[in-house]
Amino acid sequence: MPMASTALFLKGSPMSSKLYVGNLSYSVRDDDLQQHFSAYGDVQSAKVMMDRDTGRSKGFGFVEMGSADQAESAISGMNGQNVGGRDMVVNIARPMEPRTGGGGFGGGRREGGGGGYGGGGGRPRY
Repeated sequence: MPMASTALFLKGSPMSSKLYVGNLSYSVRDDDLQQHFSAYGDVQSAKVMMDRDTGRSKGFGFVEMGSADQAESAISGMNGQNVGGRDMVVNIARPMEPRTGGGGFGGGRREGGGGGYGGGGGRPRY
């Protein structure tokens, strides 16, 4: 039953009109996305994700359409389209997965390890 409730949640949530747009050329900017996707309906927002340190595009972004129907239309029309020399990947945006692990080392529970935080590394216990 959790699967059904998850499906209902996603279908009825505002995420269903928000699109992930991947495999973008590094030259594509917000206004380029806005222009391309406006052919499929009302573009609420268009954002290319940029690297904080370099100011360079990360090669993906998000577009929020006015409705789920417009989002589906945009997926049908834009997925696989060549923009800036690259074939875009367009699909419904999913909520960000929570990050796991807690530091640079280990990455999981150790067998028989007793308590503490995270997955290893860090200071030795005394």
